[in-house]
Amino acid sequence: MTPGPGARPVDRDRVLVVEDSPEDTEAIERALRQTHPGLRTEFTDRGDGLADLLLEREEVPGLIFLDLNLPGVGGHAVLSALRARPELRDVTVVVFAASTAPGEVDACYAAGADSYIYKPVNFALFRTVLKGAVDYWQQQTRGGADPGPDADGR
Repeated sequence: MTPGPGARPVDRDRVLVVEDSPEDTEAIERALRQTHPGLRTEFTDRGDGLADLLLEREEVPGLIFLDLNLPGVGGHAVLSALRARPELRDVTVVVFAASTAPGEVDACYAAGADSYIYKPVNFALFRTVLKGAVDYWQQQTRGGADPGPDADGR
């Protein structure tokens, strides 16, 4: 996929995980290593200045998994900052959160999230949900056929 005018080149095989919970970080890393061993993953536990940090790079990750409950600047503000930058418009942002409140989900979509996924407690389901999200968004951004709705059914 060729980036639009002003957009940063996107590395579709790189995922950035914005997560402050060490337990969730470890589970995400383990799950992605099992399901997508060739995927390059990066982790950060803070969202402060994330959009600016990404803009300093020559190439940005194709997918960001974003937790909402972060220290300092919360996930909603991070999402808004990412979507406010046209140079980052080709980056897929998946909110990966503990809340299933409809208002929370709607607010994230309104702010520009590409998907909203609930974090399951069971590791096997956790891994399956992450695999489905990565597979879906990689296929979408590479121009593949539509495999169906994302993990929350939208």
